[in-house]
Amino acid sequence: MSEQAEQAEQAIETPVLDRYECRSCGYVYEPEKGDDKSDITAGTLFAELPASWRCPVCTANKVAFANIGPAGTASGFKENLGYGLGVNTLTPTQKNILIFGALALGFLFFISLYGLQ
Repeated sequence: MSEQAEQAEQAIETPVLDRYECRSCGYVYEPEKGDDKSDITAGTLFAELPASWRCPVCTANKVAFANIGPAGTASGFKENLGYGLGVNTLTPTQKNILIFGALALGFLFFISLYGLQ
């Protein structure tokens, strides 16, 4: 029964909204937001964009875009996510919090040394 339930879940799954980045200028097309300049509604997948659609920043063709995956996922290759001390599975936002939080804590420790007599 559990195999049938898993197959049913896979059939019902919604498509992942992958983001695409322009290799020319760095613009990121996010399907959740769409493209207001070209009247593309939110929720439109990159594959569903018209062939005449161009980058709103540099007017590059659709072929100039590369798939960078869905938002909020761990960056890097999937086969490398198991290595390291667990930080490979962190999302970019979590990595930023970890890095800048550690820097702020180090700065506070450094400033606290002035309180020693």
